[in-house]
Amino acid sequence: MFENREGKKVPQVTFRTRQNHEWADITTDAVFKGKTVVVFSLPGAFTPTCSSTHVPRYNQLATTLKQHGVDEVVCISVNDAFVMNEWQKEQKAFNITFMPDGNGDFSRGMGMLVPKNDLGFGDRSWRYSMLVKDGVIEKMFVEPNKPGDPFEVSDADTMLAYIAPKAAKPLNVTVFSREGCPFCVRAKGMLRDAGIQFDELVLNRDFNESTIRAVSGKTTVPQVFIDGVRIGGSEELEAYLAKQVKRVA
Repeated sequence: MFENREGKKVPQVTFRTRQNHEWADITTDAVFKGKTVVVFSLPGAFTPTCSSTHVPRYNQLATTLKQHGVDEVVCISVNDAFVMNEWQKEQKAFNITFMPDGNGDFSRGMGMLVPKNDLGFGDRSWRYSMLVKDGVIEKMFVEPNKPGDPFEVSDADTMLAYIAPKAAKPLNVTVFSREGCPFCVRAKGMLRDAGIQFDELVLNRDFNESTIRAVSGKTTVPQVFIDGVRIGGSEELEAYLAKQVKRVA
């Protein structure tokens, strides 16, 4: 079993990071002192669960977490700074801080460094998350100690539920668009004005015409989807947003 370190201080280490193509050493105190920080640690950059679920959802919920008292959301992995920087760019996860634990010093101090020799990984971090206030661990969510790579409790939704159980979660919004489309520009502007985050897929770059026909039955853009429901184009989106405002009022 892994040690529950709630009530204890985080390990004192120095993270070797790369910023603006230069080495930058960041101490534990620089990350945690005087702050409320959510940390989630995972086995490795670019690995399946970490890339498909763990990082994206924390990145999506980071703004909500910060609205409820969190100063920073930090992702830690036993990878070097170059890999972590490239992974952050590939994930477009700029709402969170990627911290390289290249030598495993932090993970070892947490009692979470485990051998992954069967995968050719060497020593890596076990998957867990924690809420840290002024360097002291208030709450930990540690994945169960069983074979494989369990992912049951260290997710962003579990952390948000602990910090702010009544918090409204952001909508899941995707906009299918086209370069040079004024209606697409209008739709995206309305979403931004409403403070709604969205993912954008661009015709002939991210998808082709048959894709939008398959998912919406239409070939026109923009096509806006919210929480799995097709809203439609810019006019339909305007009507949808107007209804939401009336509902809140």
